[in-house]
Amino acid sequence: MRLLHTSDWHLGRAFHRVNMLAAQAEFIGHLVATVRERGVDAVVVSGDVYDRAVPPLAAVELYDDALHRLADLGVPTVMISGNHDSARRLGVGAGLIGRAGIHLRTEPAACGTPVVLTDAHGDVAFYGLPYLEPALVKGEFGVEKAGHEAVLAAAMERVRADLATRAPGTRSVVLAHAFVTGGEASDSERDITVGGVAAVPAGVFDGVDYTALGHLHGCQTITERVRYSGSPLPYSFSEADHRKTMWLVDLDAEGAVTAERVDCPVPRALARLRGTLDDLLADPDLARHEDAWVEATLTDAVRPADPMARLTERFPHTLSLVFDPERAPDDPDVSYARRLAGRSDQEIAEDFVAHVRGAGPDEREQGVLRDAFDAVRADEAVREVAR
Repeated sequence: MRLLHTSDWHLGRAFHRVNMLAAQAEFIGHLVATVRERGVDAVVVSGDVYDRAVPPLAAVELYDDALHRLADLGVPTVMISGNHDSARRLGVGAGLIGRAGIHLRTEPAACGTPVVLTDAHGDVAFYGLPYLEPALVKGEFGVEKAGHEAVLAAAMERVRADLATRAPGTRSVVLAHAFVTGGEASDSERDITVGGVAAVPAGVFDGVDYTALGHLHGCQTITERVRYSGSPLPYSFSEADHRKTMWLVDLDAEGAVTAERVDCPVPRALARLRGTLDDLLADPDLARHEDAWVEATLTDAVRPADPMARLTERFPHTLSLVFDPERAPDDPDVSYARRLAGRSDQEIAEDFVAHVRGAGPDEREQGVLRDAFDAVRADEAVREVAR
């Protein structure tokens, strides 16, 4: 069976101030053409279909168009909700849409109920694990501690239990939206850290033939059977070096996996430039970036006059301007933002406690801070669903 694995469409999202709807529509057209031209038997979409719980109308219309075009091909599609989606909204009409071959899996309780497709070699069971917010689903899965590994492990126990009841030789595919250990993050993914832990081990998915992951925006191979497709379009300059693709996966009669990357359309190249303003404007080697979307980091000791206007004369698609003067790390003028770069909310809060009282939090107080951050994240998830 040939699968096309994609995820993280983020319909409705902009790239800085650039509306990406036209590029997203071009990607949908490319996906449909790939399905038709490459003999795809099933499409899997591993979450974050939308960029937010209540997407703009234009994004909903594009999603509707994508569903109609996939249904018209007669090729089944299995789709889960991600941490940016509203699972309840995305799942509205799932039963009716399923009759057209578009199988939406947004309910945690249905993790162990697969979509079963058949090819010449027998059945393939597709299990959809939507994004599982630990604080909201721990009761469903009967776990005491609300953590990503615990709830995913419990969901996979249901998958294996169902798979054990099926005919010998039944192959299996799991769709999941999670941060798996070994994956490389970018700046455009929403933080899903719970209890100080964001990642789960790949071994959670042992026992299935292929795991189609979503959440991280870079296409990557965790193991031969566990892969991220990545987002089809860039959503931050941290993705400047990404090659945006989908996975074309062949699952043979024994469940062995072979995979090929299929490139996605590139609306415009990305470039991250760094140097003084005069150097960026004069360097002939930068001519290849003049038509790119540009993030320029200026290292001038003194902020130059009209930097954006001057930059856009040479790089008309400059979208981001950062000032980072070359200074020693202990220079008192090093910016607050620079000092906080790469630090988690938990670490920043602990630093604040140390600054205020002269000593950092003890183990009990660290636990209180973790619980507070987890509670805020869970509350935000509940509020998004309730909108």
